[in-house]
Amino acid sequence: MNAIRIDLDGCDGCRACVKACFVNVLRWDKDAKRPVAAYAEDCVHCNLCELSCPRGCIAVTPDFERLRWSAW
Repeated sequence: MNAIRIDLDGCDGCRACVKACFVNVLRWDKDAKRPVAAYAEDCVHCNLCELSCPRGCIAVTPDFERLRWSAW
């Protein structure tokens, strides 16, 4: 499965990553007041969340094996 790592210690809660995610993989957890990767399997690897984070708190690692076999 795709891996979306969020450095919650460095995150200041700006929500830039959540706003950038056009496929709604990242969601805002209102109770915890932090972003969560709710649907990592639906990530399209555009890396907009990574690019939009001013603190560099997000890293997306695509599952290339899954992508390779899904093409068949």
